[in-house]
Amino acid sequence: MKQVLLINDVAGYGKVGMAAMLPILSYMGFPAYNLPTALVSNTLNYGEFTQLDTTDYMRHTLPIWRHLGFHFDAICTGLMFSEEQARLVAQFCREQAQGGCTIVVDPVMGDGGKLYNGIGQRQVELMREMVSVAHLTIPNYTEACYLAGVQYKPQGLSQDEARQLLGRLTAIGAQSALITSCLIEGRHAVCGSYSPDGGSEHSCFFLEYQEIPGQFHGTGDIFSAVLLGHLMKGEQLKQSTRKAMDVVREMIFRNRDVEDHLCGIFIERCLDLL
Repeated sequence: MKQVLLINDVAGYGKVGMAAMLPILSYMGFPAYNLPTALVSNTLNYGEFTQLDTTDYMRHTLPIWRHLGFHFDAICTGLMFSEEQARLVAQFCREQAQGGCTIVVDPVMGDGGKLYNGIGQRQVELMREMVSVAHLTIPNYTEACYLAGVQYKPQGLSQDEARQLLGRLTAIGAQSALITSCLIEGRHAVCGSYSPDGGSEHSCFFLEYQEIPGQFHGTGDIFSAVLLGHLMKGEQLKQSTRKAMDVVREMIFRNRDVEDHLCGIFIERCLDLL
């Protein structure tokens, strides 16, 4: 049975990060384990929060896991809170990748053209380090711009500009890349770049979607978990991306009337969509 390790923050209040991903992957049949990068009081978008950096815990946990011989078939990383965390996780990912583990990096940093509360330029540098060891990275458009060091364009991109942005991400080191929440040629889309034969030549694809008005937190984590689940079943990147997009849309639709959107989507009542 394939096993997944999630490396992300844990919010005490909010269906985001670990709280969003664990039930999805477990329901899809993959034992999911976790290595928290921080304990956060609540989702950052409330404007006030406190956090406990778990770098010291990670520093002592990873050597024990190495000694015990723990191995994972996939690792999905999220928000990093210190330079040491990024180094520790990047090294652990390199070691696991040598044994056939797939490394997926979700560079959680921002949206809507700006970084999240509490996220600074240092975190951007740390995420570049993580992307350099990834088989697949899945930033949203805002995060892709910060990673690539290019200007965010609220009016959107052309397909050629999207291809160039994907190329910048793979140039950092990622073998494949997806950019979510894009406006391409005036249409909402997810774009992807992958190498069909594992070589240097990449193919791109564009998948359109209809946006549901409103801001829903945790949807990136949901997308990552569903995508990873389908990839671990042996499905192709483009098909897995389409399925993840459809699940996210249906979950948003079901939760569109929830009073507190900052808390995230109530995953457990939507598991039948998987």
